[in-house]
Amino acid sequence: MRALLAILLLLAGPTAAHAATDAWNFRVLLDGREVGRHEFRLAVEGQQRELRSAAEFNVRLLFINAYGYLHEAVERWQGDCLQSIESRTDSNGKRTVVSAASRGGRLSVVRPKGRDEHDGCVMSFAYWNPQILNARELLNSQTGELVSVTITDQGRETIPVRGELRAATRHRISAEQVQIDLWYAEGQWVALEALAPGGRRLRYELI
Repeated sequence: MRALLAILLLLAGPTAAHAATDAWNFRVLLDGREVGRHEFRLAVEGQQRELRSAAEFNVRLLFINAYGYLHEAVERWQGDCLQSIESRTDSNGKRTVVSAASRGGRLSVVRPKGRDEHDGCVMSFAYWNPQILNARELLNSQTGELVSVTITDQGRETIPVRGELRAATRHRISAEQVQIDLWYAEGQWVALEALAPGGRRLRYELI
């Protein structure tokens, strides 16, 4: 289950001068069976962005809840650079907290295994922002770790989105023991699929 949890979390708004809000509500499926929801809400005012996300998963085995997961996070951004983060996770009763704040051009991260300092512009696994496709490192909002990634263009595809077929571009994020595919249609995030342990597949579908 720990390996599956790592896959679950290893997930551009408008830039108008006035405040605007965008939202992504996904149902989450494991091998085609719905196991939960993950919701994202982005508020934008000028270059300031605030992203609030909440996830809840319940994996059942023989009518028993074999695995429960809750995650909430608030991220604040200046343009495409992370300024702060507060996240709380409950994984089958094990609770973890991660916080980060930008000070003097460095992002200070407090995580369960210590404290880190990162120079320059840091991005999290912000799937809603296509600019992450240019990144070589991404911050895991659950563990607080900065992860080295390789991102490749997988080409154009036609996929179902809310019951309609849409042309989308597929991109793959690869890291140690991680493979996540993202689809963007006209610059908007519309789907996610991750390879889970044992060859299982985790998929996010917009609702």
